[in-house]
Amino acid sequence: MKYMMFVCTDTAPDTDTADWPDINVWVAENDARGRRLDGDQLAPVSAATTVRVRNGELLVSDGPFAETKEVIVGYDVLECADLDEAIEVARAHPMARAGRLELRPFPAPAA
Repeated sequence: MKYMMFVCTDTAPDTDTADWPDINVWVAENDARGRRLDGDQLAPVSAATTVRVRNGELLVSDGPFAETKEVIVGYDVLECADLDEAIEVARAHPMARAGRLELRPFPAPAA
């Protein structure tokens, strides 16, 4: 099953003083196992553009909404047997401690 893993910042990162996992090791391991299909960092939020349509009017603004405290800084597309495996993959990602990781399954293909 495919999962989109959003890599996000967090206003309350982990305060544990143990060594953090190395992102290059995490990428290499999951690429080698075929669990990471794609992934990358994103440009900073200052490069973001928000697009909305309200009452037929196009509204375009720079950056995310002002009230946003956490932002998406990257993504990974995972191929895992199930949600439990996707959680284990996310758990080992360094941003599980520095930020937060959101997992969302891709919908099953239409028959």
